[in-house]
Amino acid sequence: MNRILLICNDVVGRNMAGPGIRYWEFARVLRRQFAVTLAVPPFLARQTPPSDEAWLRVCRTPAELRRLVADCDVVVTLGVVLLLYPFIAEANKPLVVDLYDPFLLEELQRKTPLPRLEQLTSYENYLQALRLGMRNGDFFLCAGEKQRDYWLGMLSGLGRVNPYTYQDDPSLRRLIDVVPFGLPEKPPQHTRPVLKGVVPSIQPDDRVILWGGGIWSWFDAPSLIEAMPRILKHRADVKLFFMGTRRPNQPAAQTEAVEQAINLSKRLGLHDTHIFFNDWVPYDERQNYLLEADVGVSLHLDYVETRFAFRTRLLDYLWAGLPIVATAGDVLGESLAAQGLATLVAPGDVEGVAQAILGALDDSAGEGERLRHARQAAERYRWDVVVQPLADFCAAPRFAPDRAYRLAVAGQGGGKWSQRLGRAWRAWRLGGARSLLTQMRDYIRWKMR
Repeated sequence: MNRILLICNDVVGRNMAGPGIRYWEFARVLRRQFAVTLAVPPFLARQTPPSDEAWLRVCRTPAELRRLVADCDVVVTLGVVLLLYPFIAEANKPLVVDLYDPFLLEELQRKTPLPRLEQLTSYENYLQALRLGMRNGDFFLCAGEKQRDYWLGMLSGLGRVNPYTYQDDPSLRRLIDVVPFGLPEKPPQHTRPVLKGVVPSIQPDDRVILWGGGIWSWFDAPSLIEAMPRILKHRADVKLFFMGTRRPNQPAAQTEAVEQAINLSKRLGLHDTHIFFNDWVPYDERQNYLLEADVGVSLHLDYVETRFAFRTRLLDYLWAGLPIVATAGDVLGESLAAQGLATLVAPGDVEGVAQAILGALDDSAGEGERLRHARQAAERYRWDVVVQPLADFCAAPRFAPDRAYRLAVAGQGGGKWSQRLGRAWRAWRLGGARSLLTQMRDYIRWKMR
């Protein structure tokens, strides 16, 4: 039985954001076939609560993490982990790099308010992390086909789409494949009241608009908040609930986007009467909030991050069979709209948001049909279904076919002349004197252009 080490770049526990949820579910599904360890690296150890799960290891020191790496057959990780612990990439283990989150694009927007030097420092660090992962990975995961095109472009620029990887598989699926975010196998079950009749000012018969997940700078919470007075002109029984304002790995801090949203709700006189901000919802309780809501909303602005993102909160709405109102532009929202499961609005269209929500709240006649279609669509995103490309790799792990080539190229990195000598030696080794002369001729022709 192959030993799989999953190294998350976020907190794993009762309160989790996207990466923690993804790796928790990876572990749950892969444990059916493999010996799985889910590791939280040292830089997150203090924020991660203790666990009774024997397969979850919170590493307090790099030495602990190094021992886990030495004792596995496959490593799966994401984000900045390789940059912080480069021995993982040097461990001579098949390495799966998870690219489901286009974090470089997120950080460009997140750091926009900061001074330019801080922006550049953050950008360069994240770019270095991304390059390190893409140069060393043997297999890559992404969240969707459009995102796969984005990553293939970067892989091409870094020399990973080459004769070795192409001839191994002209489709390049053996290099990078789609493993989106997923959903539980079973429909959600309501276990206790959490919103209606529980949160002060939310009555048992109120209609609840739900903002699932956090409020990040690339989302457009202000348009939803500004739509509330327009909605309340038509219906006084509508409340808006934001599920998360304090990320599990930063519980003491609120983001600037959260502060702006709260301040806007106060200026409108709706804070804690019609608009509510929750710290965070435990992962095993989110179904209660979803099932008490009446419409799920996800809004964003027209940023490049949107084009390549995969809005995981939309999957939760789908799982619960909620009517969905979303901004046009992201892949999952467009797909759900094409199936009649979401209503799309233009970025920043406050009136459009208000009308779409009112329409969703009034559409009780089509509820049964929508629920049936939502359940069918949700089946395609079950974790045990979407994880299959990763499970296939773990069952037959391999180094990428260009590994020796990459190591040889890396060994040429001392400067231009050492690179030229390395290429000359490779030409001689692969084709003798004729190949070397041909390469010299081509080089001279290129220089004379």
